[in-house]
Amino acid sequence: MADEEENMDTPEAPDAGPDPETEAADESSAGSGSDAGEADEPAADEVPDPPAAAGGEPNAAPDPPPDPKTARKRRRSTNAGEAGPQRSGEDRATARVETRRAKATARSRRRGQERAKRGDSGEGTPTADREPGVRKSQLGTVVSDKADKTITVRVDIVRRHRRYEKVVRQSATVHAHDEQNEASAGDVVRVVESRPMSRLKRWRLVEVIEKAR
Repeated sequence: MADEEENMDTPEAPDAGPDPETEAADESSAGSGSDAGEADEPAADEVPDPPAAAGGEPNAAPDPPPDPKTARKRRRSTNAGEAGPQRSGEDRATARVETRRAKATARSRRRGQERAKRGDSGEGTPTADREPGVRKSQLGTVVSDKADKTITVRVDIVRRHRRYEKVVRQSATVHAHDEQNEASAGDVVRVVESRPMSRLKRWRLVEVIEKAR
């Protein structure tokens, strides 16, 4: 009991409390850590937005150029002019023909003015001197003279084969123009190349060499 009373009478020493130097060190370390974290990672509200594209929208692709037909339709749709009178199909066709004729006249006038500026006479390229070539002629036998002013001539071709040295006989049929109907079947005649006179006639009778017996 005496011991307990002595302890009760003895005054308790006041708490010294935390060391001021220790608290200062803790506050400095805590402040430096929080400041470093805030400096390394910005707040969500302070994150800068990505750069906006030229059109004003972020990461927006440039619009492709409009199609000519689409642009024309857009211009027509925004036209505020008054509507013309309703026309029938014939009226529209007539107006189209007149418009094309007027454009052709203006185009011809413009081209004439351009030629005049260049000094062109408008005569075009002069015609080249034509030198007639050598026309082929053939000897043949008339096989038909039923058509008017036309004979069918069989031309016999005899030649030696280039590789086998064998005589090869061939024949070709041509249609020739006979103006006077001189030749008859079986005659030996001479024909020469000429201008196209029909779908098949490309030859002309020159003379009858031998009459048929």
